[in-house]
Amino acid sequence: MHHASRPLFALACTTGALLAALAATPAEAGGRLAVRGHDGAAVGAVRHGPNGGGFARGRAIAGDGQGNGRLVSGGAFRGPNGGSGARAGETTRAADGSLTHRSGFQASNANGSVSSQGSATRSADGEITQSRTTTATGTAGNTYNGSTSYSKETGVVHSGSCTDAAGAAIPCR
Repeated sequence: MHHASRPLFALACTTGALLAALAATPAEAGGRLAVRGHDGAAVGAVRHGPNGGGFARGRAIAGDGQGNGRLVSGGAFRGPNGGSGARAGETTRAADGSLTHRSGFQASNANGSVSSQGSATRSADGEITQSRTTTATGTAGNTYNGSTSYSKETGVVHSGSCTDAAGAAIPCR
């Protein structure tokens, strides 16, 4: 197996095990999962609540001994009243000190849904840039779409808009 693919392989194995554990009955799951690989570790946890709720989460870490490394993590939950959600993130560090982070989440319940994705970078010389987009939709079909970004040159920039179920623009509250 190619060295660079090991962290992704560990994440895929951990995520698959976590999703299977969340789908299992409380008697079949509820423990801790732990796997140690060649490059680092992949760990996870699964818990079930008394009313059908539960969560699963996991994390995998890998490095190459040269100052390059990657951390990936994720989780999912299910509430007792039908709500659910998931998040995932990845952070990489290069030997030159630069960092890159990407993450996202989504959640939904009887009141609507929300999803968001973002990223942040720090260059080797310390320059930081960030961005995030978010979409939220309520039960009536009204939707908010927003984005926020930051860089040294522009500072913080935010934009947002709202639409009704038919797609017509409406004021954001």
